[in-house]
Amino acid sequence: MLTLFPHNQTAYEAAEAMLKQTGKAAVIHPTGTGKSMIAFKLCAEHPGERILWLGPSTYIYKTQVENLSVVLNGKIDRNEAKSPSGQSVILSEAKDPSADLLLNDVTFLTYAKLMLLTEPELADLKPNYIILDEFHRAGAAGWGEGVHRLIAMYPTTPILGLSATNIRYLDGQRDMAEELFDGCIASEITLGEAIVRGILKAPKYICSVYSYGKALEKYEQQARHAKSKAVRDKAGDLLEQLRRALEQADGMEELFKKHMTEPRGKYLVFCSDKEHMDDMIRTSREWFSSIDAKTHIYSVYADDPETDRAFADFKEDQTDHLRLLFCIDMLNEGVHVDSIDGVILLRPTISPIVYKQQIGRALSAGSGKEPVIFDIVLNIENLISIDSIEEEMQTAAAYYRRLGRDDEILTEHFTISGKLRNCMELFNRLSDTLTASWDLMYEEAKRYAEANGNLNVPKRYVTETGYNLGHWLDTQRKVRAGSVPGNLSEERIKRLTALGMRWQSAGDANWETYYEALIQYKEQFRDISVPAKYVTDKGLPLGHWLTNIRSCRKSNIRSGYLTEERIKALDELGMVWDVPDYLFERNFAAALEYHKEHGNLNVPVAYVSADGIRLGNWLTNLRSAERRGESGLDERQKNRLTALGMQWGSKYENAWDTAFGEAVRYYGRYGNLDIPTAYVTETGFRLGRWIRRQRDDEKKGKLSETRKNRLNQIDKSWAIGA
Repeated sequence: MLTLFPHNQTAYEAAEAMLKQTGKAAVIHPTGTGKSMIAFKLCAEHPGERILWLGPSTYIYKTQVENLSVVLNGKIDRNEAKSPSGQSVILSEAKDPSADLLLNDVTFLTYAKLMLLTEPELADLKPNYIILDEFHRAGAAGWGEGVHRLIAMYPTTPILGLSATNIRYLDGQRDMAEELFDGCIASEITLGEAIVRGILKAPKYICSVYSYGKALEKYEQQARHAKSKAVRDKAGDLLEQLRRALEQADGMEELFKKHMTEPRGKYLVFCSDKEHMDDMIRTSREWFSSIDAKTHIYSVYADDPETDRAFADFKEDQTDHLRLLFCIDMLNEGVHVDSIDGVILLRPTISPIVYKQQIGRALSAGSGKEPVIFDIVLNIENLISIDSIEEEMQTAAAYYRRLGRDDEILTEHFTISGKLRNCMELFNRLSDTLTASWDLMYEEAKRYAEANGNLNVPKRYVTETGYNLGHWLDTQRKVRAGSVPGNLSEERIKRLTALGMRWQSAGDANWETYYEALIQYKEQFRDISVPAKYVTDKGLPLGHWLTNIRSCRKSNIRSGYLTEERIKALDELGMVWDVPDYLFERNFAAALEYHKEHGNLNVPVAYVSADGIRLGNWLTNLRSAERRGESGLDERQKNRLTALGMQWGSKYENAWDTAFGEAVRYYGRYGNLDIPTAYVTETGFRLGRWIRRQRDDEKKGKLSETRKNRLNQIDKSWAIGA
């Protein structure tokens, strides 16, 4: 039996509920919280179902399987096998029956391999569930195309997504939870929240700057060219203080010697590229020489044929020496290495995703060990991003305190050791001194609004001229709310409001936008029975929003968004919360109309009624749920559908029966089943190709005895032709 951590069990239950209701569920948990176990739990709860597990690399999947074997206290022997498509996959022949149950029906493919599959190979997969691991990676052009082809072929197959982040920061701030899951997020925890709640242990965080000369020269030049003498004088004074503070900070050798809690431990060292890694390996020998003159250094990167061996050697190295594994990007996500004592970030500018992924390599739920993180900033300007996790922690603590759940707050601060805190404060003051005036930033905001039609600026957005407009607008909101000091006159508030400034939080703005659209819908249609696929004329997916709202209340997730006040507001509009019976009657009415027009219930999966009801999807999901005994229908409801001609078998069984009926009609006309391969029936069915597939399956032993006997009853020579 696979037992999850409480936070993952809650997420799993929410995901299961959402999968049944919407067919899609995303789980967004930070690195180190064990979110892959949520997917393994799905496998365990659905034995015999075919699971297609997609991920960025075999390294990630192999490590997840190894972690699973540890959790189950069993040993897993991983062997190379072939999927139905002939693609190489990792399957399990587990000695532990629990592990065997989990993985025997799992087919693993990388996103890269999926991209190369042909249509017939995709058709051979036939998954009952699809897992998209690190689903933000499916936003890459080629990989995303493969995923969308798969979803198009299996539109009704439930999809579970796992990622530490849904935002592609360096790709236009794309939200992959919206693109792939229609915003169906079952559970979301930030790295800061995980630390606040004690899911991840707060690390010992050591920070230093490796190179700052060029940055100081740049700010000296800006200070000299400032138009105001007061600004020049103040900036010059701050620059001198900053220079002295940096000179007094520990050098690299002293820093590691003082703060490396396990001088004979194992550490991951992250670099930006191969050239950077080679340079850092040479440089670091001096840094660590006083700790261990015989430090064991390993290096891995994606294009190195020796990577597998080096990675294995590092994991197996149990000697009494300091052991460092230098890596580029292959360990950023998904891969956890046992007994890691810390990580060393030799950090140039990187995306927030990668930054948090690298930190996450040192964090692990339930480990009990205090991790150590050495953040070696190669440029003083990168000091700013260190506070992002502290901000997440403060936000999470305020949220739980507002709900009266103070007992869940285990820690509120992310302490930075070393002598750089003063440097950071000085650098922030220097940046503020040299920052553009309010009027100049207002002009930047005005240009953005004119170009984009709104002022919904991402927080990290930087203008072409180098100004952090997103941060500046966020600061204006905080000043007006009184959460940070500042001077924002009513006149300035009016000027920003005229540009379309959103003063409330993103969540509040989201609620107001959709709630107003719901009011307009009721005014037009007299109720709020919004079809799931309904989109307003302004492009708002109102139907999906209402579906998610119901899921939120049922699963008690995102309670900070769906407050009691908002529940009451929806009730006043006539909200139907318990929708199964209501939905059945509404969908049955659509099924009745379809039957009146077509004489059957052979509804295409993609069929949508004139009222926007996804009838094909509903009937397909009912069949699948009924086979699992989970449809929730009573006998009366099932009998009503059966009376309309509902076929309760799978779509593959129904398709075979339909084709068999065409074969019976052919025999009645021609007296044999010697059907030319190119033959197409009057209804457009390619009967010749179908009978050829049955012959091929019969020769390969893949045709069931039941189907073989049914064909024999028509024509005993069908398998070889007349």
